[in-house]
Amino acid sequence: MKILVAVKRVVDFNVKVRVKPDGSGVDLANVKMAMNPFDEIAVEEALRIKEAGHADEVVAVSVGSQAATETIRTALAMGADRGILVKTDERLEPLAVAKALKAVATAEAPGLVILGKQAIDDDCNQTGQMLAALMDRPQATFASKIEFDGDHVVVTREVDGGHERLRLAMPAVVTTDLRLNEPRYASLPNIMKAKKKPIDEKTATDLGVDLSPRLTVVGVSEPPPRRAGVRLDTVAELVDKLKNEAGVL
Repeated sequence: MKILVAVKRVVDFNVKVRVKPDGSGVDLANVKMAMNPFDEIAVEEALRIKEAGHADEVVAVSVGSQAATETIRTALAMGADRGILVKTDERLEPLAVAKALKAVATAEAPGLVILGKQAIDDDCNQTGQMLAALMDRPQATFASKIEFDGDHVVVTREVDGGHERLRLAMPAVVTTDLRLNEPRYASLPNIMKAKKKPIDEKTATDLGVDLSPRLTVVGVSEPPPRRAGVRLDTVAELVDKLKNEAGVL
């Protein structure tokens, strides 16, 4: 079985994001970039599945500019076998990414597609679901455990009331949650080996998909600074504040 893992290049989660002065977007100049943390979990899980003997190959795929090659190299250094870059300079939206991934999946025919449940830059949490719909494949989101039962994958997912177990016929699409695993660090020898692993570059034209954005960004702004708290002496004062100032009672 082949596993296809989608990875995205995002601003490193340790970096404080800055908005451009004109409010047109996030300032990415001289900003440290990294693999989306949820995608790291997806790569780790794919590697564990391969190491357990359930898969023969792990392919990392990314959609974005040439710089996304670095993100694919990170996945290769972790242990992925090869990479695919769908090269585009368009401003990407979840539907466009899902279309590109569907085209790649059609060509690669993986038994399992694993994605992070969401990206930390836009928090859309849409690509995995859209990909499953476009491919007409079963899906399981927010996976906290993945097991195999013959030609089926059994996914334990987190829901509001606890946990839910789904048994999916493969090929299937799975998105990962935080508690699925702890991603490994790439060793120096593996980082060196990753430089020699192949990365196949494709374009939207090669795949026959349209990646043009459908949405218009009206503006981007930073959240207002948090106001200082107020110390109250009695419950009556608290109730009065909630009722007359906050308007929640």
